[in-house]
Amino acid sequence: MFAELLLERIGSVTVLSRSQIEQLEKHFDLLNRWNRVLNLTSLSTPEEIVERHYCESLFLASHLPEGYFRAADIGSGAGFPGIPLAISRRDCFVALIESHQRKCVFLREATRSQVNTQVIASRANEVTDRFDFAVSRAVRFSEIEGSMARLASNLAILGGTEAPSTKCFTWNASIVVPWGNQRRLWLGIRRRST
Repeated sequence: MFAELLLERIGSVTVLSRSQIEQLEKHFDLLNRWNRVLNLTSLSTPEEIVERHYCESLFLASHLPEGYFRAADIGSGAGFPGIPLAISRRDCFVALIESHQRKCVFLREATRSQVNTQVIASRANEVTDRFDFAVSRAVRFSEIEGSMARLASNLAILGGTEAPSTKCFTWNASIVVPWGNQRRLWLGIRRRST
């Protein structure tokens, strides 16, 4: 069911191999099992989960540049957008940054066979690594803007129609997410210090 839903909804946004679909389905199954006790997502139907979590994350991944980069998923939670990003872009490295320790246990289990991911059990403002991109979804941007500006020079945020703050970043025009006109992908670049 997951594979059919994913392929139906992802359409022409990106092309996934059979192996990538299988990895995403394993994550989906694990998410559903762990969600019973850990509350990893508030979405309840497979259709909502596939569209909002997987398709949006893959949409974000499809808008990042070709070639190797290091990305930090801030407030990764259940692994979105970081795990689908790492699965679809095996040539890149993705750090899943999450301060909730029980969610980190889930993330470690979910990424056990993924060599291009690392789980960092910490708040974003405590991370000292540097990345090419910081990505995030379902996190209040005002709470992480300073950390994101310190961690990476490029940003990709899945959010609503309201533009994120311009204090630290300059934003390109938003890109409408295909599965709802109230969702946008915001791509930004860190402002140079004056």
